[in-house]
Amino acid sequence: MPKLKLGPIADDKPVKLTVELPAAVHRDLAAYAEVLSRETSQAIEPAKLVAPMLARFMAGDRAFRKARSRSESQMAARPLTRDTAPS
Repeated sequence: MPKLKLGPIADDKPVKLTVELPAAVHRDLAAYAEVLSRETSQAIEPAKLVAPMLARFMAGDRAFRKARSRSESQMAARPLTRDTAPS
């Protein structure tokens, strides 16, 4: 069996986000959770897969990483003013 792109799911402090998925995407997500559960011997709810899948997608997107690092370096180059100083 080929290795899945996701491994065990880390338990992290969540931030609540509500989204609507097309039925086909939800079916695939549920099927992925079932396969991953068998592979890791860990019961996994399909909703728990969304965050690691998005994180992996963004980490693999070179254009996003490049744009983000450019944006962060522009923010770091700005002098701190009352409007931009951390509170």
